[in-house]
Amino acid sequence: MANQLQLAFVNFKKDSYIIVEGKQNADRFFIIRQGKVRISKEVEVVEEEGGNILGPGDFFGVVATMSGHSHIETAQAITDVTLISVQRDQYVQLIQNNTPVAMKIILQFSRRMRYLDEALTRLTLKNTAEGDSSQLFKVAEYYAKQSQYNLAYFAYYQYLKYCPQGQHVAVARERITKIAPYARPAYLDKKSGDFTRLYPKDTMIFAEGQPGDELYIIQKGAVKIVKIVDNNEVLLAVLRQGDIFGEMALLESKPRSASAIAYDDCTVLVVNRENFERMVGTQPQIISKLTQLLAERIWFIYKQLANTLISDPLGRMYDALLIQLEKNRAPMGTGSYTFDFGPKELINMVGLPLSEGNLVIHKLLENPKIRVVDAKIHVVDVSEIVKQTEYYRKMQKIERARREAAGRTLV
Repeated sequence: MANQLQLAFVNFKKDSYIIVEGKQNADRFFIIRQGKVRISKEVEVVEEEGGNILGPGDFFGVVATMSGHSHIETAQAITDVTLISVQRDQYVQLIQNNTPVAMKIILQFSRRMRYLDEALTRLTLKNTAEGDSSQLFKVAEYYAKQSQYNLAYFAYYQYLKYCPQGQHVAVARERITKIAPYARPAYLDKKSGDFTRLYPKDTMIFAEGQPGDELYIIQKGAVKIVKIVDNNEVLLAVLRQGDIFGEMALLESKPRSASAIAYDDCTVLVVNRENFERMVGTQPQIISKLTQLLAERIWFIYKQLANTLISDPLGRMYDALLIQLEKNRAPMGTGSYTFDFGPKELINMVGLPLSEGNLVIHKLLENPKIRVVDAKIHVVDVSEIVKQTEYYRKMQKIERARREAAGRTLV
């Protein structure tokens, strides 16, 4: 592999730092050839699945390198190590010449995403999603109560399809009959060979808990990814043209971990498992983009996990806004910025009940540099978000240090 791709072998002595959290402009990642490496983070919210010690065949630094964001972890050699260095612009060639390595990265990213997503649900919302098809009934019930009948009908339909012996079947049948005159769902059943689909605004592409074997590439419009937990709709992402979604269910053959809803009228390209396996070998650019998107989402979810540690809800809102600015690569100097979401979506992002969230939004809008324009949050000066977030993060570190000192005193 090294000869074909002209990859560099690099050596680090025991205790050397290989990458450092927070460093910008990552341009390469590493595959371990010999030795062991410890991965750590300044804020260790959850331990990595499988532990934080990596060995031969494992890789690190991919998230920052492929997403183009700062490093989210520090890697330190705990033995002498030999590493294979892969530059970002070599990744497409790596896919072409060594498909198994690329698939290993994609599959690990997919597992990591699901693991971190479940951890975020537990920490933010003090609840664990069921992760099976019975969740479809809860999704349907939520949207029925919101009078969003397209979404409710779709979820009831999938519940009856995948849970024919479920405990809520009688209720689901009654509800679906009642709302049928008001619902216009799209694509209740998949058709083989159906490679392009048009979803009208506010129709469901797939529901949380629904089995899935397709991923989607947005060709036109926008899609929002949401999760229903504790009777709240939590906005995870708004995806736009060129974005890929739904890959985790396809790669792992597990139920959907969230719902995808057409945010505007949208057209999507559908890729099933058979097409995907063929695509890995024949269209490395698409696989490279999938890796980049997975890396972007893992980076984002790490930031969300760190957000859960900020105890002040106003601080969490400022931090959530800064995460969105970083995610969208907005200039961090002076200048205005309009987010593509409003107060309700921001409340959902930080996992607050609507009543409490509205009080915090009121405090947020007391800042004269933040306002709501055309139902979207607008900041007059981006540096204000940076300044406020740094203040609340600093206060959180001081509070954590005090707790740790108090704990040592008690011992």
